[in-house]
Amino acid sequence: MQIWVDADACPNPIKEILFRAATRVKLSLTLVANRPVRIPPSPYIKCVTVGSGFDVADNWIAHQVSSGDLVITADIPLAAAVIQRQAFALNPRGELYSQENISERLTMRNFMEELRSSGVDTGGPSSFSQADRQAFANQLDRFLSLNANRMKV
Repeated sequence: MQIWVDADACPNPIKEILFRAATRVKLSLTLVANRPVRIPPSPYIKCVTVGSGFDVADNWIAHQVSSGDLVITADIPLAAAVIQRQAFALNPRGELYSQENISERLTMRNFMEELRSSGVDTGGPSSFSQADRQAFANQLDRFLSLNANRMKV
């Protein structure tokens, strides 16, 4: 098992939590982005820079992920692709996507996109908060505890 991060839009506090977790449990963590991302020196952490363009990082992750891996993303279509490959997806606000909730999230995302494209102002997501950071850290710890026997570097 390893962790993949859709790093272009991942908040820095979440990256810091992931850096500490990867080092603590000696787990491979790969950040994927359209531009270089600063990472701490660690044998467990690396960054892959992909070409620029719409969904290039998402597509790269979707093709690399293996069954049982964890992907950190707020991108619902990427989360759906990850779940289809028998992997797990966790968003930076601490919601673990699953087979049970991903179709509803995808439907809502598509509906909101239709509204925006027709000119309706739907607002945006709320600001990233300390509560979001804590929810993510708690969910990550639960996930790592439950999957400790499958971890490898």
